[in-house]
Amino acid sequence: MESFKPPEPSDSRQSPEPSEPPEPPESSESPESSETGSGQPESAEESSPGKRPRRRGRTALLIACAAVLGTVAGTCTGYLIQADRDPTPLASLSQPKVEQARGPAPEPLSAAQDRRVKTDGDLRKLLLSKPKGARYAPDLEGADKDWMSLPGYANLHERPGKAFEELLESEFRRAAVKSWKQGADQYVDIRLVQYHQLEDLQAAVAAESDQYWAEEKDGTSSETIPGTGAGMVYVHTRPTAEPGYVPFYTAQAHAWRGDVAMEIWIHDTKPISKAKIMDLAKRQMERL
Repeated sequence: MESFKPPEPSDSRQSPEPSEPPEPPESSESPESSETGSGQPESAEESSPGKRPRRRGRTALLIACAAVLGTVAGTCTGYLIQADRDPTPLASLSQPKVEQARGPAPEPLSAAQDRRVKTDGDLRKLLLSKPKGARYAPDLEGADKDWMSLPGYANLHERPGKAFEELLESEFRRAAVKSWKQGADQYVDIRLVQYHQLEDLQAAVAAESDQYWAEEKDGTSSETIPGTGAGMVYVHTRPTAEPGYVPFYTAQAHAWRGDVAMEIWIHDTKPISKAKIMDLAKRQMERL
């Protein structure tokens, strides 16, 4: 009887055979080739590729800074040298010495040569005198001895606050007024308003503004004042009626001469003739 021999165990997972270590690659260059043709070894910068190369431009920056410092130092040195020098004397003036005038001062210009001789004086003297038989009316609010203050003149307008601001901007100087009552119910107001006029011709602007509003009223007849250029008179043929007051008629005149604006107002319970307001306006402008 033959003896039974068990089969050798078979394992599908065979352990891999250890691989042989790779042979080092043969260098294509001989040791002698690491040297340059001159026989010197390569520099460290060339032989070490991982090292950062030297940055350029630092030398140029140093040169520029040195140039700036040199310029500043040279400028300071020049100032110090110039400060130590004596000042150069100026050349003498070529204009001869002007002798001071002697004797009395020249006579001032007359009113015929300079119209401001009148207007720079007492403005009240240029107002028309009240006619015979007329009575002085009570002073208007803000008026004192024929002078009217800026707030008093502003109160004569429909919007006193706004008028006050506009008069300040218009370089208001002063105002002379005169009022009288003639007959039963006729009142006459004459105003001469003067402006500084340092920048604009405010007297003309004020008169033209009053003329514009006078022309806007219905039932108005107007006419130019002779000899004044643009002076105008206005007669309102429709009475003004207010609750609690007797209806009244109005006539007005507006003109200017130089820095003075003229206003004339007539109020009456009866219609006013154009000849009446025209006569007052012509005579008042002649005094200016």
